[in-house]
Amino acid sequence: MSTLQSIALIGYGEVGQILANDLHTGGIGRIAVWDTLFADARSGPSRALASSPAQAATDAMAASAGAQLVISAVTSAQTVAAAQAITALQGAWFLDLNSVAPQTKQAAAAHIEACGGKYVEGAVMAPISPKRSGTAILLGGPHAAAFVSVAHGVGLTGAQFFSGEVGQASAAKMCRSVIVKGLEALLGECMLAAHSYGVTQSVVDSLRDLFPRNDWRAMARYMIGRSLVHGTRRAEEMREVARTLAAVGVEPRMSEACARWQEWAPRHKALADRQALEELLEAMLAAGGARGGR
Repeated sequence: MSTLQSIALIGYGEVGQILANDLHTGGIGRIAVWDTLFADARSGPSRALASSPAQAATDAMAASAGAQLVISAVTSAQTVAAAQAITALQGAWFLDLNSVAPQTKQAAAAHIEACGGKYVEGAVMAPISPKRSGTAILLGGPHAAAFVSVAHGVGLTGAQFFSGEVGQASAAKMCRSVIVKGLEALLGECMLAAHSYGVTQSVVDSLRDLFPRNDWRAMARYMIGRSLVHGTRRAEEMREVARTLAAVGVEPRMSEACARWQEWAPRHKALADRQALEELLEAMLAAGGARGGR
């Protein structure tokens, strides 16, 4: 049973919306939310408010006023700005779930600690669906061990202590993203070319032989679709991945190329509702999907 009754969410995209609903179902009395896209009534976050149990605030500071826990779930590029938008926390917890480089987390942590908050690094290690608030989250920083029981109390049951140092959990997340987001880009590029040559099924069959799983066609469709819908924030994340790798002397050749793919993919977002892989590939190619990836 949670002892917290007031939580603020900064960022109301996919993660923020899921957490708002789960926190409400779990009995949290006050959930305040703020997103920069609330300024646009047509945006996804604005439309989601119509069926949300959360209350929209006028800005990040208003959302966090009186909150016992502030959860930051913004796009990677906005991580530090979201933290800096809050100027006083009076001992409240601040859980940073953003997918960024260790150095970026450390910059956000320095500000939150300076304005009286207890900063906890959070690295989300799996898609937020289907486990939702039960998704695996690695916690880091000097307050992380004490925060585990708080996290479980509000329903974040997948949260676990990882390190007493801010940055280690995010390093694990960033290294994971090299593979996960990179595979999205590789499958997209592979399948567009295969469809153009009429060899899609042969490629899918060969992948099944090399990497045993029965659903490479479904995997390709899923991953390409995720890039079309979420590529913009994925590109931001991959730039943070590149920063993470460069900091330890690993040249981010593949990650930088992945960022270009993810940045380009949302140009075809309107096609994301095509259910069949071949139908989606054909529509992307017809719209110039084999060009403009740089």
